Amino acid sequence: MIRRLWPWLRVLAAVGILAVLAWRLGTDAFLDGLRAIGPLTVPAALGIGLATTVFSAWRWCVVARGLGLRLPLRAAVADYYRALLLNAVLPAGVLGDVHRAVSHGHRSGDLGGGVRAVLLERFAGQIALLVAGAVVLVADPMPQVPVLPAVLVVGVLAGLGLLVPAVRRAAVTFWRDARRGVLTRRAVTPVAVSSLATVAGHLALFLVAARASGAQAPLGVLLPLLVLALLVMALPINVGGFGPREAFLALAFAATGLDPAQGLATSVTYGALTLIAALPGVIVLFSRRSGGTAPEAPPPAAREDPRTGSRR
Repeated sequence: MIRRLWPWLRVLAAVGILAVLAWRLGTDAFLDGLRAIGPLTVPAALGIGLATTVFSAWRWCVVARGLGLRLPLRAAVADYYRALLLNAVLPAGVLGDVHRAVSHGHRSGDLGGGVRAVLLERFAGQIALLVAGAVVLVADPMPQVPVLPAVLVVGVLAGLGLLVPAVRRAAVTFWRDARRGVLTRRAVTPVAVSSLATVAGHLALFLVAARASGAQAPLGVLLPLLVLALLVMALPINVGGFGPREAFLALAFAATGLDPAQGLATSVTYGALTLIAALPGVIVLFSRRSGGTAPEAPPPAAREDPRTGSRR
């Protein structure tokens, strides 16, 4: 019963958070966040979005190939754009990733492998975020900011769908795939580089949003708050990313002596810019719907040489 109601409960929770913010800070902060979108921020969002999408798709390709699945970078970029768009406009914020996992699994002839590749790719990205958050908290503990790192870790894992009943077989499979797809000498460096580059891209877009919405605080003050805001976004109680992120930035800005309404406006601007950055996904959606895509041929099976008995 709880499992059936959970999708609706988290949507209601996110809407409730936004309603409380509107009641306490007024609707002007939301409108100010939208008014900040202009002729300079839109190209910045599209450019930064292109870079982060390519790096994320590259990470996905590396992980998929480590699991033995074929995934060309061009197809990965297109699928990633479509997933970002679906994540931004549908509740829960992960349905686009579910779609790209299932779609790639069907095309490659290995549904389970496709799902595990996306799970590992997302996991690697969240690990990079956790590392960035840990560095921020160690460098500047910020006791005045109302954040519990343990809660953030739980939120990240919940956002990835990892908080499921502990099943030994699933844990063993996940670890085995992680060793094949991520923890190899060939994969670990590109996965780490692409993950850190993606985090840097998200932070750059957040800084664009902060400056566009009027936040003039020094970079050293803003950057730690924005890193932690990215972690908060993993909490699975948002609507297209909106909800906990807005509440956190309003409280964090207030706790550091800044205007909480400006923190809310920054978050709203960032949410709007992420949607703009995902708009190329519309092209992918319509092109795939009109023309379709040919299924990817699975890698040829090894053939046995009848003379030697060896495979080639």
